[in-house]
Amino acid sequence: MEPEKTITSNAILTAVFAGIVATLLSFVYYLVFKDVTDFPYSKLINVSSLIFIINTIFLVIGFIYYLFIKISKRADLIFIICMFVLTAVAVWGASGVHRTNNGLINQEFHQLLIGLILIIGVTAFAGMPFLYHNKAFNRDVI
Repeated sequence: MEPEKTITSNAILTAVFAGIVATLLSFVYYLVFKDVTDFPYSKLINVSSLIFIINTIFLVIGFIYYLFIKISKRADLIFIICMFVLTAVAVWGASGVHRTNNGLINQEFHQLLIGLILIIGVTAFAGMPFLYHNKAFNRDVI
């Protein structure tokens, strides 16, 4: 007997899956970035922080997506617009972060942080609605 699927569980589990995908993409980006640039500052952004932060963000995104579904008939459109705007604001904010006095390392930090934000943002505003409404995903994964 299969457990009953609810809107809440579908939204949260879709977000968890999207978070895992975003985490794996972020790992690849982070490791390639560090290998190519020899970026020296790994205390703030590292594998442990990526796992914890990205999955926590997507858990919150799952609850937000659920609320949009409950509140509006145009939940997907509103969610996509909100996540897109949030991603754009986060990229804009990240471009102004001052990590060190070394200009090159500061620029590399911006590139790393903005790349990670874009991975998270695109996975959220494109991946969440697509996966949530995908019948094969709902049947085989959730």
